[in-house]
Amino acid sequence: MKFSIQSLYAWYRGVLRNPKYRWWVILGTLVYLVSPFDVLPDFIPVVGQIDDVFLLTLLVSEVSGLVIEGWKARKGEVGTEVPNTTEGSTSTASTIDVDAVSVK
Repeated sequence: MKFSIQSLYAWYRGVLRNPKYRWWVILGTLVYLVSPFDVLPDFIPVVGQIDDVFLLTLLVSEVSGLVIEGWKARKGEVGTEVPNTTEGSTSTASTIDVDAVSVK
């Protein structure tokens, strides 16, 4: 099994997006951030904060994405928003299937 930052990110994001484990991951991340035991010890200047900054950035970006998705889902905007090409119009466009027929 090959270890990479991308595989770690994919695992963390997948577990965080699972509602069953979401609060455990958030709590575990926060405990890790305040814990004196780190992968890179905090007493080493700059290098010691790298893992904490990486993990905090990852947590904030993923949780904010989940909050935004949840907010849009409550408003009914997920997957239904179509870009409006008409200037000045405030209505939301929707897709309509039409069969083309040639006229002679």
